[in-house]
Amino acid sequence: MATEQEVNHIAELADVGINAEELGTFTHQFNAILEYFDVLDRVSGDTAVTFDLINVMREDVPEPSLPRKEVLRNAAAQEDGFIKAPRVM
Repeated sequence: MATEQEVNHIAELADVGINAEELGTFTHQFNAILEYFDVLDRVSGDTAVTFDLINVMREDVPEPSLPRKEVLRNAAAQEDGFIKAPRVM
């Protein structure tokens, strides 16, 4: 069970602003989450439902692509036979 001081410390580490009025509510909710994890820890691993995996995607079939000149004709800018994109920083 987490105390209000621990929840406040975790909130500071996560850079989440919790005021004094909210601290009790968040502590209660945090402890409820931790209790749920305790329940999950007690679940046996052999009770998990398994599914057979089925590939629903089509087979990848190579097809001819557009000619370079046609592609470059649609580009806003080009350089040395390639599409020139704006610099992202």
